[in-house]
Amino acid sequence: MNILGIETSCDETAIAVLSGKGEKLKVKKNIVYSQIDIHRKYGGVVPEVAARKHLEILFPMLEKEVARSGKGIDAIAVTAGPGLSPALRTGVETAKTLAWLWEKPLVGVSHLEGHIYANWLSKGKSPQLPLLAVLVSGGHTELVLMKDHGQFERIGETIDDAAGEAFDKVAKMLGLPYPGGPEIAKLAEGGDTEAYTFPRGLMDRPGYDFSFSGVKTSVLYTLRENESLLNDQEFRKNIAASFQEAVVDVLVEKTSRAIKDHDIASVVLAGGVSANIELRKRMKQAVKDRFDLPVLVPPFEYSLDNAAMIAAAGYFRAKQHCFVDPLILKADPNLDIA
Repeated sequence: MNILGIETSCDETAIAVLSGKGEKLKVKKNIVYSQIDIHRKYGGVVPEVAARKHLEILFPMLEKEVARSGKGIDAIAVTAGPGLSPALRTGVETAKTLAWLWEKPLVGVSHLEGHIYANWLSKGKSPQLPLLAVLVSGGHTELVLMKDHGQFERIGETIDDAAGEAFDKVAKMLGLPYPGGPEIAKLAEGGDTEAYTFPRGLMDRPGYDFSFSGVKTSVLYTLRENESLLNDQEFRKNIAASFQEAVVDVLVEKTSRAIKDHDIASVVLAGGVSANIELRKRMKQAVKDRFDLPVLVPPFEYSLDNAAMIAAAGYFRAKQHCFVDPLILKADPNLDIA
């Protein structure tokens, strides 16, 4: 089965063609156009600007990579949400038009579900079910139990800022460019993780929810108290390293708590922040040492927003005949995974 995936939920315009047989997936094409340089001058993504760029890029991309007749495509999968409403609509309306024109079945996919399925795009073993997904991105920080394909249960989430959002805001405080996550990680290299003791939100409370507003605010106050050091590179490195350590500590500990309380066969990292090297290293080590379970991470090229992960999620939904009428499907910026 060949699936065309379309992703326009934020500031990446992406299409992919993926073939699947059983549990095995093969990415035939994966094209991503990033708008980072466009939005960097605004310090964040401007929804209307993103949508206009999607319109400009998506159709030439499809013309170049996919037969105009739709030959070779068995189904179409598109990100229906969550995301930026104007951006989502571009992809959804395009997918609906193609489904009608080509008479192909259509699948609406949650962007978060796509990030989980990015772990099926590795060349190694596929994740074992049931699994615990640690979803960490700019807009979401969640713990999701995946009992089977298409069966999700959220057991924990952030009550305020997402981890990726905190990374972006702290990066902005330090005068680093957007997106902030990779910039903080780069600056943290060689920094002292114990130079500053930033708060670990909700660590002392039961449950699996997260809070990152406190650590962000603590960094702000520390910078204000040390204005004379703002241009000192060692100081900046230590701030970045201590902040990153606090965020990773919380993610690892809350994940460990959830593993202890639930019967799972594997853990997967998902979302843009899953590309963070320190998070990958610490999570793998902690879960192996404490529970002797594997932690799977998507290849770096599939950690950030892309259409191959949407096609992967669409493939498993198509196998279950979870299709949607093109006349009914709408972009939903608040679409839930569970």
